[in-house]
Amino acid sequence: MTRVEEAKRGIVTDEVRRVAARERLDPEVLRAGVADGTIAVVRNRLRDFEPLAIGRNTRIKVNANIGTSSSRASVEEELEKTRTAVRHGADALMDLSTGGDLASIRKAIISECPVAIGTVPLYEMADFARRHEKSILDLSANEMFSIIEDHCRQGVDFLTLHCGVTRQSVARFKEVRRLAGAVSRGGTIMMEWIHRNDRENPLYEQYDRLLDILAEYDVAVSLGDGFRPGALRDATDRVQIDELTTLGELVKRARERNVTAFVEGPGHVPLDQVATNIQIQKTLCDSAPFYVLGPLVTDVSPGYDHISAAIGGAVAGMAGADFLCYVTPAEHLRLPSVDDVREGVIASRIAAHAADVARGLPGAIDWDNDISKAKVDLDWDRVLSLCIDPERARRYRRSLPPQGDATLCSMCGQFCAVKRSKAVSSGG
Repeated sequence: MTRVEEAKRGIVTDEVRRVAARERLDPEVLRAGVADGTIAVVRNRLRDFEPLAIGRNTRIKVNANIGTSSSRASVEEELEKTRTAVRHGADALMDLSTGGDLASIRKAIISECPVAIGTVPLYEMADFARRHEKSILDLSANEMFSIIEDHCRQGVDFLTLHCGVTRQSVARFKEVRRLAGAVSRGGTIMMEWIHRNDRENPLYEQYDRLLDILAEYDVAVSLGDGFRPGALRDATDRVQIDELTTLGELVKRARERNVTAFVEGPGHVPLDQVATNIQIQKTLCDSAPFYVLGPLVTDVSPGYDHISAAIGGAVAGMAGADFLCYVTPAEHLRLPSVDDVREGVIASRIAAHAADVARGLPGAIDWDNDISKAKVDLDWDRVLSLCIDPERARRYRRSLPPQGDATLCSMCGQFCAVKRSKAVSSGG
């Protein structure tokens, strides 16, 4: 049985109890959420780690994208990115490798990574076609499904699959005339396959076949947004909503087949449309967990896109998004470095935590209260240990010039507001 089927049968497993304790939920509440699809618990049955839980009443989670490219394919560098992302609090990783021996890279990352791993099998389909000296547009459905099963068999926990890119949505895309066109790599591959072959997307047409594979390994499907907006002007247009409507139908079918499903979302979205996008998704997809890339709230921030994404992610999380895919400072410019990975993870974690506090998640504000108390006590060791990035905070603190009173900082010095306010409140 898959965990969804167990939940539907009313079985509260040890896994459910462990996840519920971590999420500060009653186990029965978690079981009910898994059963109705509003909570996704993600772990391939072939792997052993504490599962990823995303969805209603759970802490907002952060994903970090890593992976090689055709111009840079260092396995060791990707393993260092894996370690860095996990050390700084990423809840999941996606291996988006497109260069080198993809199966070997994926195997190395899975063996190193103690959190959930996702992939986009379409990238390996492109590599498979190249190695067999043909175009990905010539791949058969059987070849596509064989590669998908390879990923499941290797231990991948969730797969981004662009099942909602259909002949209808491609026709809609041609009508809309977007500013930035389509920016999803997987989505554009599937779109071009449909266009060239004048046939329906096999992942949509044979969706039940896909669900059978996923159910065998208890792998979750992350329903990819092939038509996510890549420019503010394209946000919330007809082609995006058309695909989202299809994804809602596919969520329902996955639930009926006891397969864990969640939905991916934009993208580039003006700040005033972020909450609306979340509300539309939750309505069309029957409150399925929502996984957003950012979203970026301005197009002018290359080099600082992690900040733009953190702003959008905080608003999205407050409005009901469940899973934030980080964006690094290198977005739109180059493959991220190890330092970029750290910056991206921290920025998205700040956004996720801010949203958890805003939506009143039980216990979320306790962290803020603890560090605030330490600040008032001028307990610098505790302040530094409670920071979201203690390493950076300690570097800043160590850079202070020698001074007589170690409780002070160089911002206020003898005009320390904490000390002065204490003097007044204590009557001194």
